[in-house]
Amino acid sequence: QVKLVESGGGVVQPGGSLRLSCAASGFTFSTNVMTWVRQAPGKALEWVSTVSSDGRIPAYEDSVKGRFTISRDNAKNTLYLQMNSLKFDDTARYYCARGYKLAYDIRGQGTQVTVSS
Repeated sequence: QVKLVESGGGVVQPGGSLRLSCAASGFTFSTNVMTWVRQAPGKALEWVSTVSSDGRIPAYEDSVKGRFTISRDNAKNTLYLQMNSLKFDDTARYYCARGYKLAYDIRGQGTQVTVSS
């Protein structure tokens, strides 16, 4: 069974950091491009970041460039998103997904990130 399970969300103050993880199972993780997307209440789903199957080529949405870092550990079948300098606008439910940007075929249940003072 193909499964993606996110963790690491929480409540953080502006300027703080969080590291999200996504544990993958049921498919060959190391051969798939992986992506993080997010959705804030009342807003459309938004692409955040994508990484190549070997982890060497990341891509970021403009608003998170320089603050977020996507990475993966193919030996552990795990995708990560290190989020620094968090802003109120980063508040959303974050999902990991298999695929390129918004052209993904599966995603997890998500983890909530709330930036609040």
